[in-house]
Amino acid sequence: MDTTVRQGWWRDLSMPAIVAGFITVLVGFASSAVIVFQAAQAVGADQAHIASWMWALGLGMGVTCIGLSLRYRVPVVTAWSTPGAAMLVVGAGGASLSEATGAFLLAAVLGVLAGFSGVFARLMKRVPMALAAGMLAGVLLRFGLDVFVAMNTQRVLALAMFATWLLGRRLFPRYAVIATLLVGIAIAASQGLLHAQQVHLQLAVPQWVTPSLSWTAMVGIALPLFVVTMASQNIPGVAVMRASGYDAPVSPVIGWIGVVNTLLAPFGAYALNLAAITAAICMGRDAHEDPARRYTAAMAAGAFYIVIGLFGATVAALFAAFPKELVACVAGIALFGTIGNSLASALAVERDREAALVTFLVTASGMTLAGVGSAFWGLVAGTLCLWVLRPRSPAQ
Repeated sequence: MDTTVRQGWWRDLSMPAIVAGFITVLVGFASSAVIVFQAAQAVGADQAHIASWMWALGLGMGVTCIGLSLRYRVPVVTAWSTPGAAMLVVGAGGASLSEATGAFLLAAVLGVLAGFSGVFARLMKRVPMALAAGMLAGVLLRFGLDVFVAMNTQRVLALAMFATWLLGRRLFPRYAVIATLLVGIAIAASQGLLHAQQVHLQLAVPQWVTPSLSWTAMVGIALPLFVVTMASQNIPGVAVMRASGYDAPVSPVIGWIGVVNTLLAPFGAYALNLAAITAAICMGRDAHEDPARRYTAAMAAGAFYIVIGLFGATVAALFAAFPKELVACVAGIALFGTIGNSLASALAVERDREAALVTFLVTASGMTLAGVGSAFWGLVAGTLCLWVLRPRSPAQ
């Protein structure tokens, strides 16, 4: 039986899926790694501990991406909690590294309970598909716009990448994003925009931190970290999967992510969760024309995350070698199809159209309330509009 599973996923693997996995990791790491470094420093981590955080987070994301995607044959992409890291930067409250680690452990255990108990899944079943699609379109809008914003600062690079994608969609659609990435790298290298000479890799050494709990860390770190991770990351993450046409069993997915997070928390895995923005890259048509085979893109992302974990914080130099305009262009172009499909799904049902539009606009605004990001509040605003505007049936 195991042989069949290995042969199955190997047959489903393709070069576009591998490239989609690489872009997923590139975008995820390049956009928020600095915030994670700052979070580690905010709770007293030194360079060795920061490398251990990268080891634990990379290993955790890699194991969950590969294991859950292979188990359920849907693209399950996990990530560190960027809002959680930002919360640590501003709200660690002077907690020691040991106390913060205890808070990470408690938040992870709460995630396990929320997952396996089915509470989280029951909550997500109440989110209408139109709102999920509107939220996804709002989350991804900025990435699509950034392709053209990049033309202000790197016009030749951005125009060449866009033209390559356009020509590729016409002549070789499966490899259009691959060609776009390669052309972008070639132009960046020719213009001296790559800084590969700064890359010096070395293996990370995991550092165990014995957890301790204090009331201040529980109230100031653990509970806010759990709430922010669930509201700003896991809820949008599940919505992205649903909007992309995938129906993975939510309870075990969230539960197993929490289990891995719990095991790795003493080494620096402060919060693991479902990805939203980067997950959409693995769920789009550029990952594979066949939606049933796109799970291999998430597995490829997991393999790249494990490489990051093994080499720790020094891998940051590799991703920093790419100019930000190249990262913005390849991310936005890879998400064009998903943005279009999401908008079409959000506005397809006339009775839900206004609520979906409000969800899209609130999410795209980037607003933050009570430390929770716009994706969550977009769903809240859309649900409110749906409740007010949708007519009640006589039976109700």
